[in-house]
Amino acid sequence: MSDTVRRRLSAEDRRRQLVGIGLSRIVDTPIQDLSMDQIAAEAGISRGLLFHYFPTKTDFYLACIAAAGRRILRNTAPAEGDEGPVQVRTMVTAMVEQIDRRREFYLTLVHGSGVADPRLAEVHESVRSVSTDRVVAALGLDPGLHEVVHAWWAYVEDRALTWSAAPPDARPHTLEALVAHCERALAALCAEGA
Repeated sequence: MSDTVRRRLSAEDRRRQLVGIGLSRIVDTPIQDLSMDQIAAEAGISRGLLFHYFPTKTDFYLACIAAAGRRILRNTAPAEGDEGPVQVRTMVTAMVEQIDRRREFYLTLVHGSGVADPRLAEVHESVRSVSTDRVVAALGLDPGLHEVVHAWWAYVEDRALTWSAAPPDARPHTLEALVAHCERALAALCAEGA
């Protein structure tokens, strides 16, 4: 009897399984370097069957990126019962922590790293758009400030990427100080944009 137990999954469950394997691998491996043979082997299927579910490596790559975008949004969602400023602090803190933990992946999400496909930009835009909507709703901002908040998220991402590039013991300020700075920047931009 083989140690590998093969089981028949629905098409949707198999896709989810394959994307889950891809997500677990991108913790240590740039997604564009994933071996499709290894992904198939871990799933207990042939490489050909993997390509039945994802016709190209780019399709698989984009499915993993989209799932990672959804994961970022889940991980940065504030508690609905919290007051607006607390929700924003929670979102910013969680986003900075996400970027710090997965900096290389986040750079791939933002800059594409070897995949010239407009769908990659759509995933990043969707993360930023949902995050923007959450801030506007949490603070009860005028919808006219949507573009300002959207641009502010780009600033938060840039600050987080810069901060996370330094070794933890060489960072010029704490996570809390970075978050507080971003909160002040948002307040200033909203006051200017009002």
